[in-house]
Amino acid sequence: MLFVCTEMSSTQELTIGQQFEVERFSRAIDATADPARLKALAKQLLQAWHTQKAATDWVKSQKL
Repeated sequence: MLFVCTEMSSTQELTIGQQFEVERFSRAIDATADPARLKALAKQLLQAWHTQKAATDWVKSQKL
């Protein structure tokens, strides 16, 4: 079973623009009834999340 943390693990807050983007995508997800489409979207979001995490980790390592 996969558990996903819904809280942000960092102390950074989202900008207003980012909050609007989250809301926009949340509404698009809510409007999608096709399970195959939702599955594809979940995979895209997972890839984007891990890509962003890798980039953040790399930037942090460059500062040390």
